[in-house]
Order: sequence, then C-alpha cells, then structure tokens
Amino acid sequence: MIKNEVVCDPAHVLIFPLPLQGPVNCMLKLAELLALNNLHVTFLNTTHIQNSLIKHTHVESRFTKYPDFRFETIPDGLSEDHPRTGDKFLDITHGIEKVMKPLFREMLSSGKLSSKSSKPVSLVIADGFYNFGVGIAKEAGIPLVYFDTISPCAVWTFFSLPTLIKLGEVPFTEEDYDKKVTCIPGTEKYLRPRDLPSFFRTSDLSDPIVHLILQEIEAIPKSQGIILNTSEHIDGQIISQLSTYCSNVYTIGPLHALHKSIMLSKDKASPQANSSNSLWEEDNSCMTWLDAQPRKSVIYVSIGSLAVMSIAQLMELRHGIVNSGKRFLWVQRPGSLSGKDEDYAISTELSDATTERGCIVSWVFQEEVLAHPAIGLFLTHSGWNSTLEGIIEGVPMLCWPYFVDQQVNSRFVQEVWSVGIDIKDKCDRVTIEKAVREIMEERKDEFEKSASMMAKLARQSVCDQGGSSHHNFNRLVNDIRLMRLAHSS
Repeated sequence: MIKNEVVCDPAHVLIFPLPLQGPVNCMLKLAELLALNNLHVTFLNTTHIQNSLIKHTHVESRFTKYPDFRFETIPDGLSEDHPRTGDKFLDITHGIEKVMKPLFREMLSSGKLSSKSSKPVSLVIADGFYNFGVGIAKEAGIPLVYFDTISPCAVWTFFSLPTLIKLGEVPFTEEDYDKKVTCIPGTEKYLRPRDLPSFFRTSDLSDPIVHLILQEIEAIPKSQGIILNTSEHIDGQIISQLSTYCSNVYTIGPLHALHKSIMLSKDKASPQANSSNSLWEEDNSCMTWLDAQPRKSVIYVSIGSLAVMSIAQLMELRHGIVNSGKRFLWVQRPGSLSGKDEDYAISTELSDATTERGCIVSWVFQEEVLAHPAIGLFLTHSGWNSTLEGIIEGVPMLCWPYFVDQQVNSRFVQEVWSVGIDIKDKCDRVTIEKAVREIMEERKDEFEKSASMMAKLARQSVCDQGGSSHHNFNRLVNDIRLMRLAHSS
C-alpha cells in the first residue's frame, strides 16, 4: 500500500421499509443482495415487525452469515394488539408521522446511525411513502435513494395526480367510473377512474392520504434515484414516463426472482431454499395436498397481507369458487375478516365441497405455492408482490383488488399483459364463477399462452448477468460505492 493513501470504509446502507408485509419482504431481499456484495447494511424495522419475523421465520440465522449486516428497530406508535390491517391504514400513517419520523431524524442526526457513530450511514434506501426521508437525510448530509415498493403503473398515476386535479378528473363520482382517463400519458387507451388508486376515490381533496401522495411525488425527484420492482419487459412504457421525473431509475425486478437467481449463482442457496420473510406462521401441509392434485387444476385464493373482507363478501367468493366445480387452496389470513366468527356459518353444501376438493389454511409461503404445477389460477387482491409472483410462474390471475395500487395493477393484468380478468368492484358469486370458468375452461389456452409469454419475458430480465435487472442491480451497487466515495471526500 502506498503511504498516506486514503482508505475509504465500505459503504453503509440503511434500509428503511414501510412497516407492512409486502415492503418488508422485498426490501429484505434487496438487503441480502447488497450484503452479498460486501456492503454494510442496517435494516430498520419496527419493533412489531421484527418480533413477528423472529417468531415465524429463520431471518436472524439467515443473516448471520453476513458479518456486516444488522437489524435495528424503531417503535411504530401503535399498541401491540393493533390489527395493522388495510382498514386501519390511517392509524399506521399517524404512527409514522408522530413517532417514527422524529426517531428516524434523531438516529441520523445524533444517534447510533449518525456521523458521530462508529459506523456512520453513507446512504439511505427508504420506502417511497416516506416523503420526509429525503429532507431528513439531507439535514444529516447523507444521500438517499427511494424504493417505491408499489407498482410503477401506480407510481405513474401518483405523478399524474396534480394534472388530474387541475383538469377536474379527481375527485370523481361513481357515475364517472367507466369513462376514459385521457390525461395520464401512456395509459390513455385503457385506464378508467375505477382503475385509479383507491385513494383517488375520495370526495375531498383535503384527504390526508391525497396530501401524502402529493408530498411523495415532490420528494422523489429530490433524491439520488428511485428503485422499482419491475423490468423493461414488464413496464417499459411506464418506466420511460417516470424517467421524465426521476433521472436515475433502477429497475431490478421481479426482485424475488432476481434474489433467487443471484443466490443460486453464488451458491448461497439451494433451489428448494425457503427465503420467506413472513409475518405469520406458514402452514406447509398444503404442499402435500397440492402434490395429490392434477396439473393446473387448483385455484389458489389469497387476498394478501392487508385486505379485510366482510362475511358477506367471503360467502360470495366462496360460493362462486365452489359453484365453478374447481379444486381450490384458500389462504384465510388471521384478521382478514371484519365480522364475528359466530356470523360465519358454513352450509353443509360448502363444507362438503371443501372436504371433497378444497384446502383451507391460515398462511403459506406464496412463492412456493405459485410455483407448484397443480396451480392453474390465482384469485388475488393484486398486490404488486403477488402480481409479480404470478407473472414469473406463468399463472393466470383473477383480480379482486382492495386498495392503494391494486386497482391499477388489476387493470394492467387484463388490458396490458393479458394474463387475467379484472373483477374490481364486483363480489357476487355469478361473476366469480363465470370468470373462473372463462380462464380455466373457455379461454384456457389463450390465457395460458399469454401467461407463459409474460413469464418468459420476466425471467429474461433476471437471467444471470445478461438480464436487464441484473445489469441495473450491478449499476445500483456501483453507484452506492461511488456515493460513498463522494460522501467521504
């Protein structure tokens, strides 16, 4: 070594996800890939999320192989028994604003992650929802990159919201649901008001969520870049639109498939390795049940980690699926029903049908389930992680969206990618049975062909080194190191 040569410590990345299953899941996969590239990584979870991960997964032992990785925790401001479900999302945002935001500022300015610590943070990767992140990072003299974990097509509608408001397209009434939205570039042919994010359905523009969205789209362009869980093959047109606002876009998706590809290439995992980051206990008994079912014969039903349905909605869904005559694997997440257990009475007909051709479990490792050859249809809430997992496995989708980006995603599933049917705003047994039969019988070959084609394109993005997502991930790692050098000079 040349004397007096300046040696720069490795970059130290702080990853700060939104305290929900989806964002935590994909950002943990990114964290592991960064750690694999010899970067120092601190993952900042809420105490509630971290306790759930420790209880239900092997996440701590999985990450012990990375000596420069550590978890830190922060309170979310909610009571331990708070359900933290989609219908309580405002409570979550209040906790973020009142408790998490000031603690995050203290951590970066004078606490254990500040320049005064032994291992100061050199870059923050924060969820796009944290509009305050870029300002706090700037105060601390630290660059920040946003990771918007919802779909790029929904992010693009966020950026279009000021135009929609200016032109009087938002707010809109139920009578306007099916007219064309013509002022979101690149989507003019297929988006309707009913396909816009759930928060756009407000009748009051002073709604706090609308205010947060407007703050988010102001914050993102002020950052060093934005990470998106997609690829050019999936969202090329949308990415080009977003690039007009965000000069540095890293498309590294589908991230769960990129993670698996890199881990296998580095001999860090077996093909059967379970990289679950679940907040609930998984019931793997369903895999044995699936093994006994014919190929592509099973409907996999899951409304994700946040959605809540009424007893009436549940019964319509269940009748529709049973009436279709198909086999089904149904995930009924704890806390996903808004009614009381005593209101949930199963008829003999439904009970017998479940015994004959159904399997009901509380939670599963979804990546593994969707990869099973018995799965022929995914009835989904259209969360972005779930949508990408369905695309990668080539499974046609029946979409019943709940909130946030899911209304946009379900429309893209039907109208852009042609891999499923969107039944948003409908929850009756006749519609569900008809859609199931259309996908699994009447237009089966058509949907399977489209889904197979999209799967092939999505997998090309994460092919070893040659894929665009591999390339963009390597560019991200290199830029993180360059930002560390700039930060230390």
